[in-house]
Amino acid sequence: MTQETIPAAKPSVIPTHRHMMFCPTPHPHQARNVNFLFEAEKKAGNFNKQVAVAMTRLFQAMPTFWLIMAWIVLWIIVNATIIRFDPLPWPLLLALASVPQLPLMVVIMVGQGLLGRQQELQSEEQFNTTQKMYHDIEQVMAHLCTQDQELLKQTSLLVHLMKTSGISAEKIEELQNHFAVAADVPLPVDPQGPEQRAISA
Repeated sequence: MTQETIPAAKPSVIPTHRHMMFCPTPHPHQARNVNFLFEAEKKAGNFNKQVAVAMTRLFQAMPTFWLIMAWIVLWIIVNATIIRFDPLPWPLLLALASVPQLPLMVVIMVGQGLLGRQQELQSEEQFNTTQKMYHDIEQVMAHLCTQDQELLKQTSLLVHLMKTSGISAEKIEELQNHFAVAADVPLPVDPQGPEQRAISA
């Protein structure tokens, strides 16, 4: 006698419908590392930009200042004690110190503009990040308002079901006061008394 095998019944899948009360809208800004972006722009710059940045960093350093001061003092001491090849008021020294100032000034200003690009990128990133934060705060506030509306709707539905079940208005108010005290939440003041609510019901 052969026994027929009965296939096991598949578990029934209960369809679940997920309802979203609020659908947030993401902000289009994406966070960026400004330092990496600035370094990439420097590497992509041409030869003139790289020279301007290098000379700006060289002449804005304190060792360069002390080296120039030592050269001027040594020049004056040598002319005053050893060899008088540039008598007072040192016209050769003034010419050597003044002639390079004009091209160096232009190069340094160009280099400062290129180095200031990092601060510009940081300011722009900070502004975009602040805008994103404000957008996210508004989204959170809108989400909370939607939750409040849903809670009020569910509360009204529960009160309606309790009234249709034959529970009096005094009992409903007593239950509301009980759960409000248990949750330590102040109950909103109703301008209508329990008698008027009973009459209107």
